Amino acid sequence: MKWYLAKLIYRILCGDGNHTAQFDEQLRLIKADDDLHAFQKARLMGEREQDNFLNNTYKPVHWKFIDVSEVHILNDLADGAEMYSRIKEEEYADIYIMLVHLRAKHLMESSMHKTIRLN
Repeated sequence: MKWYLAKLIYRILCGDGNHTAQFDEQLRLIKADDDLHAFQKARLMGEREQDNFLNNTYKPVHWKFIDVSEVHILNDLADGAEMYSRIKEEEYADIYIMLVHLRAKHLMESSMHKTIRLN
């Protein structure tokens, strides 16, 4: 058995769907014998995990599974091994960099709070 990283794509429809299209891209670890089985397993997982519910304003929300868009074998599960990479083009580089730094700061602070509570 080998480990794979699969990207599952869901469309999020709220109410009558008259809003900017929203998609959730999820990266999932999949254990399978080969690429085909990893793809099939990820697809079944995506179909099973579709969901319908009412949001806090009682509008219907539907998470519709679109498909598996990527499957990558994870050859080496070692400290620091690259699991996934995506190149993004951003119109406003400075804003993108600022947001990355803000998210990193938030992650560090939240990790510190958890560590302090545990000790």
